[in-house]
Amino acid sequence: MRKLFMVLSLGAILTACNNDKTAYVDTTVLLQEYSEMKEVEADFNVRSESLKRELDSAAQGFQQEVMEFRDNAATMSEAERQAAQENLMQKQQMLQQQQQMRSGQLRQEGDQVIDSIITKVKDFVKVYGEENDYTYIFGSNESANIMYAEEGLDITQEILAELNESRGVAKEDAAVTE
Repeated sequence: MRKLFMVLSLGAILTACNNDKTAYVDTTVLLQEYSEMKEVEADFNVRSESLKRELDSAAQGFQQEVMEFRDNAATMSEAERQAAQENLMQKQQMLQQQQQMRSGQLRQEGDQVIDSIITKVKDFVKVYGEENDYTYIFGSNESANIMYAEEGLDITQEILAELNESRGVAKEDAAVTE
């Protein structure tokens, strides 16, 4: 009788384990196709191009000064030539520092926004999992965290559709309140 009880208990445990509802999401596709991520990438591409044009313009102005120095160097005294060279070196250093600072600032802003979006997506997937009775939703990416999954377990497109739909609702709500 005791053995029968143990066998039945073990069977019940194994059956309970098989009731777990699992799925996975391709996180790379999810983030690439998420409308907010596309908007952020487009915005940062515009800002990056604008910064590049601005820095290129400043560099061209500096190059013009270098050319003028070269053209006039023969007519300058040694002291004037040295002072002009020092001035040009200082300007070059300032341009490099400005470029590094502004590029770093843009990169940092981008990282913060992307981290915020990733957190938003994770939170959304968590709520989706809870509302749809999933025990586990795994993330997969190009590193192949999931080497094999039964067909039908990939819910990337479902999550993406709902995520983008909820974003559209949120944008409409924001537009109404403005």
